[in-house]
Amino acid sequence: MVDAKSLQIIATAHGKGREHDFKLFKRSHCSCRAGLELLGDGGYQGVKKLIQNSRTPHKRWRGRVLTVEQRLENRELASERVVVEHVIRRLKVFRVLKETYRHRRRRFGLRLNLIAGLYSADLKITI
Repeated sequence: MVDAKSLQIIATAHGKGREHDFKLFKRSHCSCRAGLELLGDGGYQGVKKLIQNSRTPHKRWRGRVLTVEQRLENRELASERVVVEHVIRRLKVFRVLKETYRHRRRRFGLRLNLIAGLYSADLKITI
């Protein structure tokens, strides 16, 4: 989870092997405070059932077209989410997160948190 205003990483979660983001999110039991809004991509369809204050892009159904308002809302959401995607890109500069992890699995969570801490420390220095 990333705070879009301060660009700080709030929480991290990981699983064993390949796992869908939304499944990992549900299993991690991360919760948002009352004032925060969760912005998800298309993979988080159905998060509204878990967290009321959340937004995901409108999905185009087979044989139907999105309305102009829905397309504009999707574009607005994407422009807000791009900030979070840039933070994820900055984390993937560390090759451990981008490529196949070939070290001890039980230490992956520690390394993920260390990389997030390095990013946050670098963020505090540059601001």
